Amino acid sequence: MSPTDIDDNEILAGEITKFDPTLTEQVMGVLRPFLKLYHRSEVRGLEKFPPGGALVVSNHSGGIFAMDVPVFAAGFYDHFGYGRPVYTLTFDLVFTGPTANFFRRTGFIKANHENADEALRSGGVVVVFPGGDYDVYRPSSERNKIDFGGRTGYITAALNAGVPIVPTVGIGGQESQLFLSRGTELAKLLRLDKMFRAKILPLSFGFPFGLSAVVPVNVPLPTKIVQQVLEPIDIVAEFGEDPDIDEVDAHVRRVMQRALDQLADERRLPVIG
Repeated sequence: MSPTDIDDNEILAGEITKFDPTLTEQVMGVLRPFLKLYHRSEVRGLEKFPPGGALVVSNHSGGIFAMDVPVFAAGFYDHFGYGRPVYTLTFDLVFTGPTANFFRRTGFIKANHENADEALRSGGVVVVFPGGDYDVYRPSSERNKIDFGGRTGYITAALNAGVPIVPTVGIGGQESQLFLSRGTELAKLLRLDKMFRAKILPLSFGFPFGLSAVVPVNVPLPTKIVQQVLEPIDIVAEFGEDPDIDEVDAHVRRVMQRALDQLADERRLPVIG
């Protein structure tokens, strides 16, 4: 093992072991009233959640103020307590600046296969949003559509760690403002992909500033957010020892789309729920 390998492993272990259940419980105590009163949040189906490590695969909604993680974490910790960590795979930018340690201590880890594998093998619950920014800024006209943008790495993560996928769908977050466009062509026109490796420049309309291209930042509407946890998927049991990744991905998205359609059918009005 080279010195580089040793350093990488030390950094990896440091990320996973920095989870602080006491701090996380305090943070959730502050967030819970906001989630319950402002967003009237609900997490359904946690009684189906499997023991041990599990990869929660979810759609992503709400733009810069996505509430998917706080809503899920609040429901999960209420059900299972803080002895079972919830880790969220997230982008590196979160771990820069003075708040980096806070995010690590509350379960956020850098999105790579090594971190996902370590967390899952430790028995942790790992949340991943395969669609990432492509999904979280989808137009409001596609708010109830499961679209990961062709990303399938989550399946490899589950297979490598030998854990089930737990599909989870959320509705309401994409009603927090009017999302007009991902701004893919605009990002190319402004060469943001070359200068900042940014492939989108999302356009939205909200309160109080009206039109926004990320900035100025509008306040999210008090939309009702509901999440549904679905039956776990044991990939090997259902698809064999050498599964077709595209087939598994299509199955996961199909199951999630069916559940999201059901939540949409229950919804009486946007925002109100």
